[in-house]
Amino acid sequence: MKNWLITGGSSGIGAGIARAALQNGDRVAVTSRNLKKLAELKQQFGENCYPIELDLSDNDSINRMFDQLDKWGSTDVLVNNAGHGYRAAVEEGEWGQINAIYSTNLFAPIKIIQHVLPSMRKKHQGIIINISSIAAIESGIGSGYYASTKAALEQISIALQAEVDNLGIKSMIVAPGRFRTSFYGKNLCGTKKIIDDYANTAWLTHKENVKNKHDELGDPIKAGQIICQLVTNDLDLPNYLLLGSDAVQFAKEKLKERLNQINMWQKTSDQTDFTN
Repeated sequence: MKNWLITGGSSGIGAGIARAALQNGDRVAVTSRNLKKLAELKQQFGENCYPIELDLSDNDSINRMFDQLDKWGSTDVLVNNAGHGYRAAVEEGEWGQINAIYSTNLFAPIKIIQHVLPSMRKKHQGIIINISSIAAIESGIGSGYYASTKAALEQISIALQAEVDNLGIKSMIVAPGRFRTSFYGKNLCGTKKIIDDYANTAWLTHKENVKNKHDELGDPIKAGQIICQLVTNDLDLPNYLLLGSDAVQFAKEKLKERLNQINMWQKTSDQTDFTN
C-alpha cells in the first residue's frame, strides 16, 4: 500500500489518477480548492481518501496542507497535477495573472517537491510525477505564459531526475495532449488587457473565443489507470511520457521541425567557435 499526494484531484486527469490509486487499495491525499468536489470520492473510499483544501497560489494554504500531510503520513507518490491556463499575447499579460500562473503551475509544485523529498531520501524510495503539457514542446499563439510554466517545470524535473536517481527516488514527466477536462472552462483564465494589433493573432485564442466542443481524444480515466499501473508495477518509469496519440504526433512533428532548423543553420552556428 502506497501513500499518494495528488494536487488538483477533483476533476480531469488528477481525478482519474486518484480514483485509480484508491481502487488499487492505496491511500490518497487529494487536494482541491473546493472540498465539496471531493465529497463523492471520500464517501466511496472512506478512510483511504484524505481530502485537503488547497489553493496553490496561497502560501498559507500550502503551509496548512503541509501540516495536514505530516499528520497523514509520509508521501510515497507525489503527483503535481493542479494548474490552470492563461490566454494573452505576451504584451497583453497582466502581472497579477502572470504571478498567479507561475505560482500555481511552477513555484507551488517546487515547494511541494522540497517538502516530500526529505522523507523520500530517508526511506531511499519515492516517486515524483509532474504533469506537464505538450505546450512545453512548442507554445501556441496566446499561450506563451502557460507554456513557459510547463517548460520550466520540465527542466526542473530533468534536473531532479539526475539528482535523486542514485537515492532510490524516481521522477517522471507526463505530457498530455488534449483531454476531456475542465481546462478550457473554469481552469482557463484570460486577459482583460486588450491590444487591437493582436486582433488577428492572440485574440483568436483569447478565452472568450475558445469553443470547447468536448471532442478531445484523451480519456482522463484511462490516463489515471495508466499512471497508476506504472507506479504499481514498480518498473523503471520513463523519464518522459506522452499521453494521447495527438500528443505523440505533435511531439514528432515539432521536434522534427526543430532538428531541421538546427541542421539548416549549423554552418552559421559553427562559426562562433574559436579557431586555433
